[in-house]
Amino acid sequence: MVAQNERMVAINSALQIDMTGQVCADSLGTRPYSGFGGQIDFIRGAARSKGGVPIIALPSTARGGAVSRIVPVLEPGAGVVTSRADVHYVVTEHGIAYLHGKTLRERAEALIAIADPRFQTELEDFAVRSHYLDRERGSKGAREQENALVSHG
Repeated sequence: MVAQNERMVAINSALQIDMTGQVCADSLGTRPYSGFGGQIDFIRGAARSKGGVPIIALPSTARGGAVSRIVPVLEPGAGVVTSRADVHYVVTEHGIAYLHGKTLRERAEALIAIADPRFQTELEDFAVRSHYLDRERGSKGAREQENALVSHG
């Protein structure tokens, strides 16, 4: 039904998103926070809608800036509400990451670029250790992504 509407824009939130693009929207680790509702229905519906745009929007931090909501891996026990295969756009106050059809390296670069700057080095270090990024590509790739978004606006 959602996809039958042209130019459907679905804006959903998340509690955490990991470096591969998996979205947790309903729990803090094993502790339930909310229901998962219709997030996946609207994300998939907007993706299939002619001219549609599926968006995951979240602040880059929680607890007054003390923790990043873009994380290396989801907390143990966290539920994946939206799989990485279904995520198209992720938006924080630091920018937009387009993930659909991207490699793990491209996803890591894009998500690091929109993470809070205080956590970017930690995320980059994890991405290098996990072989998502090469040490040389790390910051440089994130800056290239950011510059491309700014120039294409």
